[in-house]
Amino acid sequence: MFKLLTTGFWETVARLILRNKIAILITVILYTIFFSMQWKHMRFTYTEANLLPDEHEVNLRYNDFLEIFGEEGNLIVLGVKDSTLFTVDKLNAWNQLSEDFKAYDEVETVVSIKDLQKLVKNTKEERFDLEPFIKDSITSIAQIDKLQDELFKKYPFYDNFLFNKETKTVRTAIYLKKEIVNTPLRKEFVIKTLKDKIKDFETRNTLNVRVSGMPYIRTLNSQNIVDEISLFIGAALGITSLIFFLFFRSFRATFISLIVVCIGVMWTFGILGLLKYEITVLTALIPPLIIVIGIPNCIFLINKYQHEVRLHGNKVKSLQRVITKVGNATLMTNVTTASGFATFILTESQLLKEFGIVASLSILAIFILCLLIIPILYTFLPYPKPRHLEHLNKKWINGFVDWMERMVKHKKITIYVTALVLLIVSLLGINKIIISGSLIEDMPKKTEFFSDIRFFESEFNGIMPLEIMIDTKRKKGVMKLATIKRMNELEELIEEIPELSRPISVVSLVKYAKQAYTNGNPKYYQLPTSQENLFISSYVKKSSSDVDLLKNFVDSTGQYARITTFMKDIGTDKMERIEEDLQNKINKVFPKERYNVTMTGKALVFQKGTKYLVRNLVISLTLAIILISVFMAYMFRSVRMIVVSLVPNLLPLLVTAGMMGYLGVPIKPSTILVFSIAFGISVDDTIHFLAKYRQELQANHWKIRKSVYAALRETGVSMFYTSIVLFFGFSVFTISSFGGTVALGGLVSATLLFAMLSNLLLLPSLLLSLERSIANKEVLKEPAINIIPDDDEEEEDVVSENKN
Repeated sequence: MFKLLTTGFWETVARLILRNKIAILITVILYTIFFSMQWKHMRFTYTEANLLPDEHEVNLRYNDFLEIFGEEGNLIVLGVKDSTLFTVDKLNAWNQLSEDFKAYDEVETVVSIKDLQKLVKNTKEERFDLEPFIKDSITSIAQIDKLQDELFKKYPFYDNFLFNKETKTVRTAIYLKKEIVNTPLRKEFVIKTLKDKIKDFETRNTLNVRVSGMPYIRTLNSQNIVDEISLFIGAALGITSLIFFLFFRSFRATFISLIVVCIGVMWTFGILGLLKYEITVLTALIPPLIIVIGIPNCIFLINKYQHEVRLHGNKVKSLQRVITKVGNATLMTNVTTASGFATFILTESQLLKEFGIVASLSILAIFILCLLIIPILYTFLPYPKPRHLEHLNKKWINGFVDWMERMVKHKKITIYVTALVLLIVSLLGINKIIISGSLIEDMPKKTEFFSDIRFFESEFNGIMPLEIMIDTKRKKGVMKLATIKRMNELEELIEEIPELSRPISVVSLVKYAKQAYTNGNPKYYQLPTSQENLFISSYVKKSSSDVDLLKNFVDSTGQYARITTFMKDIGTDKMERIEEDLQNKINKVFPKERYNVTMTGKALVFQKGTKYLVRNLVISLTLAIILISVFMAYMFRSVRMIVVSLVPNLLPLLVTAGMMGYLGVPIKPSTILVFSIAFGISVDDTIHFLAKYRQELQANHWKIRKSVYAALRETGVSMFYTSIVLFFGFSVFTISSFGGTVALGGLVSATLLFAMLSNLLLLPSLLLSLERSIANKEVLKEPAINIIPDDDEEEEDVVSENKN
């Protein structure tokens, strides 16, 4: 019954497509126009990818911090490490550059050497005054020498804030307005204003200015993502169309395939716009993915058409058979591929949900486009020429198929031993896999902004903020000396951790106040005693509000304080140890009944997000396996066949995971996609092979060996063609400047290559070895879905008016 319904369904589909070709083409054009109109709604991301669900505890803590202190990632730093900077002209030019930025609407404040001020004790009025280190401009080398002496030797308050006294590196801090940090205005300021002014300054003063900070990094990184979309699309079109042409030797077939996948890409961008999703480092991969996945669809359909034309020469009948015989198999393989991507929808990560939704919808869309456009366009074209059919008889392909058949016939033990060795070696490699939660690890290593990140890591111990927020549970609790002392204890630990920069907080200001109270003696840059604190507090109360140099580090009520440190690019394991050490110190120093202390910041949120995604990897892969297993159970009606079919598809995943361990490729947001994507695609070969195998069993009266070899010969060529296209198609991603994208492309390519060999060698070997328990009429019942219709089924000639 199911078989008849399925056959009848596809015959109806073929009839509708071929009889209504003009209407269908017009509909496709109208939909393409509609999706093109949605491009205006596409948005490029202006924030880091939030890998955690909105309601996750880590996100909630981070949002609480932002509510009290505002956006933390609004700092851009400029740095120069050059002894010639300390000359009159260049130092004045540097100070003027910093001063010029203050005039821009996007800038909240700028702090440079010229803005630094001494905290001076005014004994007469019993208060603190502020005096600038540089009153107007530098006029002599003597002033510069005095400035260096004061900054580098007498005022530790500023050390590692705007300069490194050991290397004489100087920097300027530009704080953007918090309300524009996550908007297009940030990009406009960074790309058009900041970079142009710095380039002009470098040219005029022959100085190399280093630039970093989260707004700057995010802007240039996002721009790289945008730039690479067109690169990937062009490269994917180029490599897949070249391979396609080498296989088919037909400009006509190649051109038709390019039309189909280009429309598919247009629809993908339209889906992104329609759903109003941001283009992120993940969704940017979908358009080239659609090209890579769409070309194999074209190969199956066009290859079948050319086979049919060579067989009987009837074009209309050939196109009908393309739809009825290949349409079902192509639908099944596209559904399983889409299912691999769709499992990401079930995770709680918004980033992965959006990726899964757009990818799965786009895959189904490219299937529909292939099924509609290819048969219709061929109705308007002449018969293929003999040279276009030559690829069907290529000797080297037949030689490859003969080799596979010999291996399966005579080398099954070798195949099993090889598979077992690969399994053991891979399991050992899996134990070496590490998890990485670095914000910058996947960023382009050869870009100038990446080398600048390393520069600031070397000079100032990093640029990624790690925040510690202290809730004293009472107003003005921060300025209690007991609280300050507890914060100081925690900061002492932070200073001992080489991966973290010197902390900045209200503690530094209190120490600076004591130094000023002792007439600027640097050896008294320390916390005051209780008695000293009384005198110093009276001076602070009488001072102007301008003395509050660190007002961003205590909230307006005095209840909350923050300690800001910056961290180097470190792995998840190191970060976890640092977090554990800090938490132990916090638990020891801050009694929970009096204080509520939380660690947060973009770096920590990203680290936690990576670990969360790893857990989701296991969930999504398990769901993909279960979903596809249920799907195959419905198709083949055999539990044993499911087990046999999963083995050659899970082994390549384990081999890839083992390779990651040996090659030092960590689990991170980009590489966690490999397994679900590869499994969803590689299982397509299994479906094609098993469907043909079952058909051959029926045709050959359940003669197992004959059926296995026949299925191997019939599907081997198509599996080889599509696997080669997929291998080189995914290899396109290795030209990316993003490390994660390179790893994704290389790993998926390797997995699919292993999967092809596994399906062509291990799967038929298993079927032969387990023939008694698997290949019988009781086990292989009538399928729920007849993927490949029998050759002896009656074909109905449609579009009779076009027979001639």
